[in-house]
Amino acid sequence: MQLSKVNIILVFLRLSCIIKHMQNNNKSYIFFGLILGLSLIISAGIGAFTFYNLRSDNNITTTGSAKKSVVSDQVKWSSSITRTVKASTVKDGYTEMATDLKAVQDFLATNGVPATAIDVSPVFMNEVYEQNPGPEKSYNLVQNITVQSDDVQKISDLAKNVSSLTGNGMLFATNSLEFYYSKLPDVRVELLASAVADAKARAEQLAIAGGKKIGALKSASSGVVQVTAPNSVDVSDYGTYDTSSINKEVMVTVKGTFEIK
Repeated sequence: MQLSKVNIILVFLRLSCIIKHMQNNNKSYIFFGLILGLSLIISAGIGAFTFYNLRSDNNITTTGSAKKSVVSDQVKWSSSITRTVKASTVKDGYTEMATDLKAVQDFLATNGVPATAIDVSPVFMNEVYEQNPGPEKSYNLVQNITVQSDDVQKISDLAKNVSSLTGNGMLFATNSLEFYYSKLPDVRVELLASAVADAKARAEQLAIAGGKKIGALKSASSGVVQVTAPNSVDVSDYGTYDTSSINKEVMVTVKGTFEIK
């Protein structure tokens, strides 16, 4: 509060100078000087009040985190079969694609993948652009096949052993193999308490260094969830979800504000 007293004294001195200077001028100048002086006094008071509030802030804010290792319990296997045909043999190509699809479905059924887990897209066709085109255009016939299952290990192993599906003009390719964890919301709730405890432990260390103690938690807010591969540092401000690995690490952060006593 000493700062505000000094400001007020300086303002009064300035105001006195203004009034003396204005005595030789008309009343409107004197009135203007009075308004100016009062404005300075009010500004000084506001500044002193703000300074006081800043000094009386007895809170500390820290960020805590918690992490848990999980194993994916869902898998999505995206694959496709492709044939390249000439414009004159497109019809035959569709017939061959049907045969190719039957071969893939038999392969999956033989390996214990139920038909309900398989989704097949319609065949679509796109033109093959060649640097030195011949007299007849070529086209790719493509059909996407997606398998979604809870048997993560089985589908992962199948995706690595598909050599028997390639041949006789058919190209079978795995486009992606994605792993997910279905109980992520439950893990997030579980980790929040641990993250708050971590934030409190950090706040206590900071308070001890300043000769203070931590009081009650006044407010808390959780950050985004980070689902990464083990030992990964690939995190994002908007959250991240790694689908490339079966084993994952789930991390939650919490920002907590605690009272200082």
